[in-house]
Amino acid sequence: MAYAEDFEKALQVGRPPNVRELFPNSRALLVSGKAVDRAMRAKGDAIAMAANGRNSFVIRGALRAAQRANAALIIEIAKSEGGQKAYCAVNYWNMARIVDSLCNEMGITIPVAVHADHYGIKNDQDLEQAMTEIPSLFEAGITSIAIDASHQPNDKNLLANLAVNPHIPSWAGLETEIGEIKGKEGLSTPDEALYLIQGLNAHGIAADWIALNNGTTHGIEASDAGIQVDLTAEIHKVLEPYHVSGAQHGTSGNNSDRLREIAARTHTTKANVATALQMISWGLEVNDYGNAQLDADGGFIKVEGEGVTEEMWAQIVAFADEKGWKKGDYKNLNLPFENRLLAQPAAVRERMAKRVEDFAYKMMTEVFNAQDTAPLAVAAILEAGSCDLGPKVGRIEDPAEWTEEKIVARAATLDSDKGAAGDFDD
Repeated sequence: MAYAEDFEKALQVGRPPNVRELFPNSRALLVSGKAVDRAMRAKGDAIAMAANGRNSFVIRGALRAAQRANAALIIEIAKSEGGQKAYCAVNYWNMARIVDSLCNEMGITIPVAVHADHYGIKNDQDLEQAMTEIPSLFEAGITSIAIDASHQPNDKNLLANLAVNPHIPSWAGLETEIGEIKGKEGLSTPDEALYLIQGLNAHGIAADWIALNNGTTHGIEASDAGIQVDLTAEIHKVLEPYHVSGAQHGTSGNNSDRLREIAARTHTTKANVATALQMISWGLEVNDYGNAQLDADGGFIKVEGEGVTEEMWAQIVAFADEKGWKKGDYKNLNLPFENRLLAQPAAVRERMAKRVEDFAYKMMTEVFNAQDTAPLAVAAILEAGSCDLGPKVGRIEDPAEWTEEKIVARAATLDSDKGAAGDFDD
């Protein structure tokens, strides 16, 4: 009963203004990403699942899992997945509506942040577009954003973060990134991470999360090389004065033991889970790494009676073969097949969502230690009496030492290896 009372109070004060305006009669507790981060930090050694909602079945299943686990949750989509050139039907501009609707439909009472992940800024044209596009995301109900200019040199990365920040509400969750996610090449360094966070701090910007290239990859990971825990812990230790948490990308290529180690040894409070949930919703066999298993001929293994119908799976494979798509390209099937999947019988749609729910629940409770963090997020909101939880730390750095000229000069002293060039989008 205590949580029910606190939930009612949090509905009144914890929903950001854009959410209240869009959904005035809603009983969905859509919150800033800050509240989710604070909940994980309050529990300790806990990580929130950031479920990439590539299809509506993933969103439905993740919400149900979080409700079962009493865990705060993040639902997200990346720019490549849900931006203007999206390969998913779920996108930056409809995700909040989908999440809000499903929460109300299913009576979901845990706090949920709606996160625009990997908002990529690769060049000056992207930066100019961001000035109008980022406000449109918040107008559509986004409550948290990841600014990803990691493709660029360190000085341009920091300057891009500074340039777009006036367009991000102060109450919103904020993630930044150093080091493009590309496996064992171009690994992030403590000096680079410190440079980015110090530069933001000097300008009064307190990022909630920082994402690193700490050895992982996006998508299907064939090896178990994965996350370099020691490197991650070293970088997080350097950043401790700034109270920035870690955002772990590319979890699908890492086994449960490594993810538990990340929770225990680092300050990570957010972990993206994307490809695994997509494959699970379709009914494919996956291993502990969250990777889809392959048969002797190199094809995906469809579990009979799980996920989509066998007839639908045959259509999916035929469509991909006709396009000449390899296994890593199957993500592009989300957009052309979303409506076909929604047109399946109710029992099939239910088993797709249930499969996601069971996998996500196990990960939340047995790997991420996120169970019972929902009340902690609500408590943080009620303590603030607002949707705006404020920064975790005030200004430490001297702004005079972080002018544009000095930002460029400082970057020139960093030993930086960005790794191989190429397309490393989600």
